[in-house]
Amino acid sequence: MEEDVVVKNIFGSDMYIIKVKGKAKIPDYIQLRDDNMVLVAYFRADRPLKLLKKYGLEGKEESFSTVIRELPFGKLQKLTI
Repeated sequence: MEEDVVVKNIFGSDMYIIKVKGKAKIPDYIQLRDDNMVLVAYFRADRPLKLLKKYGLEGKEESFSTVIRELPFGKLQKLTI
C-alpha cells in the first residue's frame, strides 16, 4: 500500500485544502493555500481533476477525489494524498 504524501507547491511549501459550501445556485468550492495561507488555487468541488497535472499529481485522481469528497466543509487541513 502506498504511503500518503503531503502535497507541496512548486516552491516546496506544504499545501492546505478547505472546502467552502456554496449557497443556492453557487456550487461548493475548494481552496488550496500555501504555508502563508496565500490562495494558490480555487476551483469547483465537482471539477477538481483539471489541476492535478499542474501540481504533479497525475495518477492520483482517485485519491484526490476521495479527499475532496470526505473533506468536511470549513475545516482547513494539510493536503495529503
